[in-house]
Amino acid sequence: MALLSLLSLLVVFFVAFCFIPSSQPLPFILLHGIRSECSRPEVAETVEKLANFSGVEGHCLEVGNGVNDSLVMPIHKQVELVCQKVKVMDMFREGYNIVGLSQGNIIARGVIELCDGGPPVENYVSLAGPHAGVASIPGCGSTDICILLAELIKPLAYTDLVQENLAPSNYLKIPDAIPDYLKNCRFLPALNNEYPDRKNSTYKERLGSLDNLVLIMFENETVLIPKETSWFGYYQDGSFDTVLSPKQTKLYTEDWIGLKSMDEGGKVKFISVEGDHLQISDKDIKTYVVPYLKGNAGNSKLGS
Repeated sequence: MALLSLLSLLVVFFVAFCFIPSSQPLPFILLHGIRSECSRPEVAETVEKLANFSGVEGHCLEVGNGVNDSLVMPIHKQVELVCQKVKVMDMFREGYNIVGLSQGNIIARGVIELCDGGPPVENYVSLAGPHAGVASIPGCGSTDICILLAELIKPLAYTDLVQENLAPSNYLKIPDAIPDYLKNCRFLPALNNEYPDRKNSTYKERLGSLDNLVLIMFENETVLIPKETSWFGYYQDGSFDTVLSPKQTKLYTEDWIGLKSMDEGGKVKFISVEGDHLQISDKDIKTYVVPYLKGNAGNSKLGS
């Protein structure tokens, strides 16, 4: 009888050992920003740091030829290229995590929301992402001269010529030109479900499928205008005077892309770090990025 019990116990342990899912962390991809490429020393160093700190395999995924295409290839085409790559790479078959840098975050979110048949994304860490758009010349701000510059580029910003040949124009959102933005901007209004007469529930579902959305804003940001765009905050429609916090925007309160639902479920981390655009310290990388690559962050309230 004792022998039979021992054999039964061994069988139970064997079955449990064979069928418990692997807890190995998923690989990650890094998507760089504008006027950059995977071969740049600073980008390669970032990937190496993330891999070394987390012990997880990671790769920078290049879009086309790098620098040139980051500037002139429309964002939707950049998204398509990344989508095609992740679908054919065996290492991502079970899923993967994403780290985005600046403009790379618009591509990252495009891949999450638009990539039909792609492998699942578990965690997405956004560093200085222009998620709600950018309002003026990078590095300029909201001073009188910057508002004047925005006025000068406004007649051209939403023309077919600019939208088809200048990637940043696809997420340029001039606060006092919202009707033109909604009508003619080629990418961000759709990605953020901003069209008043139609909403795409698939975008909301796909973003909501993430385990964690980590939004990192830089306190001394001078490139993204306003800096709160990294958290989905933005200027109030019609002026450069008032910046709405993410939870004051209609995108959040009406839950256009699921940000409110995710936040209420503990999935969104609003994190602010010292430094200018992408100037993140190793300490902050280890604190706010690495846990989501190692797969041990769960639905913690870290930084929220």
